[in-house]
Parts: sequence; C-alpha cells; structure tokens
Amino acid sequence: MNRNDAGRKDSGSHHATRFLRTTGQHATVDADTLIEGSYILSIGGAEQSHVNLANPREIFYEYLRRIGHVVDLAAEPGEPLSVLHLGAGALTLARYIQATRPGSDQYAVELERELLDFVLQKLPVPEGTRLHTHIGDAREALAELPANLRFDVVILDIFSGPEAPAHIACREFYEEAAARLLPNGVLIVNVGDESALTLVRSQVAALRQAMADVVAFAETGMFAGRYPGNIILVGTRTPWPAAWSSALLARGPHPATVLHGVDLDRISD
Repeated sequence: MNRNDAGRKDSGSHHATRFLRTTGQHATVDADTLIEGSYILSIGGAEQSHVNLANPREIFYEYLRRIGHVVDLAAEPGEPLSVLHLGAGALTLARYIQATRPGSDQYAVELERELLDFVLQKLPVPEGTRLHTHIGDAREALAELPANLRFDVVILDIFSGPEAPAHIACREFYEEAAARLLPNGVLIVNVGDESALTLVRSQVAALRQAMADVVAFAETGMFAGRYPGNIILVGTRTPWPAAWSSALLARGPHPATVLHGVDLDRISD
C-alpha cells in the first residue's frame, strides 16, 4: 500500500504488458514522464514499483528509501551483503544494493513466475548483478533454499493492506526467517496498512516473539493513525544499536520517527 504521486505514467500506450496467470491480472511497465530513465510497474492498474534504470541509487517511493537506509546500516559502506528478497516486485531494492554494494549475493522470491520474467526482460538488472531467482510462496521458499544458506538481510515486502496471508503474518514465519539470518543479520518487513494500524500492531507483536529486538520506522504521521500507508518494521538478533535510530532519523525521508523499546509499546498488541 503506497501513497504515491499520480499522473506520472505516459498517457499513451504501455511500454509493455504481461498477463499474470496466478492472479488473473495484467502487469504493465510505463515510462515515468517526470524522471528520465525511470519506469513504473503496475499490477491490475495499481502502481507497485518504480525503477530508475539510469540511477538505481535513486529510489522514488519513500518506504523503499527507508528500507534502503536500513540496509545501509547492515555493514560498512560498500561491503557486499547476502540478501533475501521475499517479494521481488520490480527489483528496485536489489538494484539499489548492487549499486551501493557491488558483489552482493542476492536471492529474489516471487510468487508470480510471469511477473519476475516480465521484469527481468523489460527492466533488466545491471550487468554484474548476482541475482538468484526462486518462484514460489515466501514461507515455502525459506524451507526450499539450501539448508546452509544464511543472510545478512532478509526483506519481506508482500503485505499490501490490512488483509495478509495468515501463514506469513505470524510468529512462526518470523522465527523461520530469523533462522535464516547470520548472527548480526536484520529482518526488514514492509507493512502496508490502514490508519487503524491493525496489521502493524499484530506484526510488531509477532516479531517481538521471534526476534531479540524490534523497531518501527516511518513517516511521523503514520504513527498518529492519520492515513493509510507504510511502516517499516526491523527485527534484529542482537540488541538494537541506539546509533542506528539516530542514523535513520538523519537520513529520512522527513519527517521521520523511529519507535523502539517502551515507545514501541503504543503500537503493539
């Protein structure tokens, strides 16, 4: 669930279109008329992802920029990471990580085979990107990946509203995801929700049962329940470094708030 600018697509013909058999919807890629070298992926007429092929370091959607800033803290600048993307979209974050951390080893899990093929065909990743793709359900993929495979970062970006798959929006799933993390790894969850934050509250509670520490990071107004939008939840296997909160607040987008510890209690079930 993204609060994005409207009217950015080319009002003429689509750059490309693909039918998605799993959902019965059409995916389209349109040129962004305001940012040269950029494209918008839509599914069923709703914008899902934005990609700047000319400059993958530039991320248009605010919630994805926030996720990128969390990834920035996962290791020293420029150091390659091992990353698992549960929900591939247009691979915006995979492109960002390759641009900022060349040589990173990345895995992308996507339920829609046609969508991933479509994206890789029409919006190819930069040369040198080490991207492994896996078609299937996010939770099933955790079990199907090689048993010894561990990640610095696991990113879950499949929740698009208050209705979420029950087998993923639960403590057991987060425990399985946490088991895939290296000792200093981080689990990043994008939660799109309505203003009541019902899904966010349940996911904070579930993450707190599975991870050593949890924070929530978003535009300040989201925590006041003023409108629907996205809140980024981050789980760590070790205590949350206070310096990370300061870094995220400084990097924005602004205005930003990071809730941790007792401050997070106000949005926890």
